[in-house]
Amino acid sequence: MNGSNTEHETFRDPAFVERLRTGEAEATQAVIRAYLPQVVRAARGAGLPTEEAEDVAQATFLTFLNVVKRFEGRSHVRTFLFGILYKKIAEKRRQQARERQTDSIDDLMESRFRPDGRWHTPPRPIDECFHDGEVRQQIDGCLEGLSLNQRMAFVLRESEGLTTEEICKILDVSRTNLGVLLYRARNRLRECLEAKGVKP
Repeated sequence: MNGSNTEHETFRDPAFVERLRTGEAEATQAVIRAYLPQVVRAARGAGLPTEEAEDVAQATFLTFLNVVKRFEGRSHVRTFLFGILYKKIAEKRRQQARERQTDSIDDLMESRFRPDGRWHTPPRPIDECFHDGEVRQQIDGCLEGLSLNQRMAFVLRESEGLTTEEICKILDVSRTNLGVLLYRARNRLRECLEAKGVKP
């Protein structure tokens, strides 16, 4: 869990929630400091490249600031924040799906190359790619085969250490449904990794 246990408990305090709801800068900054790295990590875990994960994290916090006055403190502030993140990731994936359907080869070339023929962002040298860790790449590849709900359930539990209650609220599922999502995610990951010759 990112942030100290003291911070985590402070964020439950009704007085802190009220400070947050009224837009107090110090309270807002405390939440951003505590959860920004976790939000970016979760967005990366959901399959977004680093730059897009950072964009989604920024959009998540902007929305959080706009709607926090409606936060009543019935759930933990982290749960509220990750609920926004989940919606932003779903929006981003829908946008990507639309773009994939409409991208022409000219658009693709234009997005990758400058008018003089040089890369906008050059690809990483091949020797750097080898240092990323083969198993991590295999896991990322297998995660691609999961539905968004399965992937988010897995990332929030296994990577971010959120509680069952928090994940249920974020994904808007029952405990039973979450159990099914996690079971299917783990099962599919195991099968996928075994097919690639990796022992999970």
